[in-house]
Amino acid sequence: MSTFNEATLSRLEKRFGLQEIQEHQLLTNWLISEAIITDEERKELLKLQKKHSNYIYSYNESELTTKVITPIINLVDFETEYSWSFLQRELSAVIDGELLNGKPDLMIAKGTKDPEMPYFCLHEYKRAFDNSGDPAGQCLAAMLVAQELNHAQRMIYGAFVVGADWFFMILKDKIYSVSSVYVVTKPEIFDIFRILKAMKNQIISNATNS
Repeated sequence: MSTFNEATLSRLEKRFGLQEIQEHQLLTNWLISEAIITDEERKELLKLQKKHSNYIYSYNESELTTKVITPIINLVDFETEYSWSFLQRELSAVIDGELLNGKPDLMIAKGTKDPEMPYFCLHEYKRAFDNSGDPAGQCLAAMLVAQELNHAQRMIYGAFVVGADWFFMILKDKIYSVSSVYVVTKPEIFDIFRILKAMKNQIISNATNS
């Protein structure tokens, strides 16, 4: 058995035969997807940015999640007929004979009371990369489990957050890709929100057309 916290990109590549592609077309398509941002949403994002930009690197994990990440997720509003947001819920599956399990900081999944089919996993770190773990690897491990629970029928979305820095990920079959950084304290906050909202729209589109 392995936990998400033990995962690194190198170990996952070797153990499960994964390969990273630097500029994957599926990731590019997601990152450039259009989504409408209303005037009210822009106001809320600017208000959040102004309030926390000077302090974000001093926040611990709970503060980063509560003050910055969760308000953005709530503004996207994933609570729909087709998706729901879950915090710190158990996620596990046996992949190639090995049990992988853990609790993603955030998961978007089908279901309301309990996650049934995960679409998106997010991990966060409070300040910067350090020797205590690999946030990209931890996120990818959760995405691998999500892929297994989806019977590899769809692309899995992911993201990890390190202080003000957001990175987006995709996993399709044995291929994964990681985006360049988006900084929430810069105008890129609107890109972060748009990318998340575009994912929500795609989840709804896939559900209604399946």
